[in-house]
Amino acid sequence: MRIYDGSPRQDWEEVLRSIGAFADSEGLKELLLLELEGGFLLQGLGVQAGGADSDTYGATTKRTYELTDDQVAEMMDALEAKRGSAESDRPHPDLTNYYELGMRIIGAYIDNQKAHDVFFFEQEGSFVLRLFGVAGSRAAGHQLSEFTKDEILAMIESAPEQRNQSAPAPSGTPQGKGNPSQ
Repeated sequence: MRIYDGSPRQDWEEVLRSIGAFADSEGLKELLLLELEGGFLLQGLGVQAGGADSDTYGATTKRTYELTDDQVAEMMDALEAKRGSAESDRPHPDLTNYYELGMRIIGAYIDNQKAHDVFFFEQEGSFVLRLFGVAGSRAAGHQLSEFTKDEILAMIESAPEQRNQSAPAPSGTPQGKGNPSQ
């Protein structure tokens, strides 16, 4: 994920998409993510699995994961291998992969801002981010950004059209007006 030691992370869109897919697979909600020197700290609420006679079955518990850069790279490789196997590039109404799709959008935003030292939390589908070194700032510092659940859902819905606009045109045809950074 880093070009060499000490460099900023590359491709936040894919990094956060992979972590989001992990959060979906673990059944996490109410996420908190903190960038560490060698990876990430991910915390969320999950349903505790207990035995049939356990009083704790179905209870919500806080779960914490320290994900190393190597683990995230493996997650990215696994998602890359699954690309193109979906029935449709349209999100499904139930969004069982909300974090994968939503955090991909957050990652694209971070890539665009050229930020680092990422910290964010999510509550009820809305994200609040604190980023350092945001593009366009006069001096290095932190910036807060917020994305409501409705904004995230609208961006998820419009993502397939944006990907199609930015796809390279077939040979011999003029290029479309897509965003080259996507």
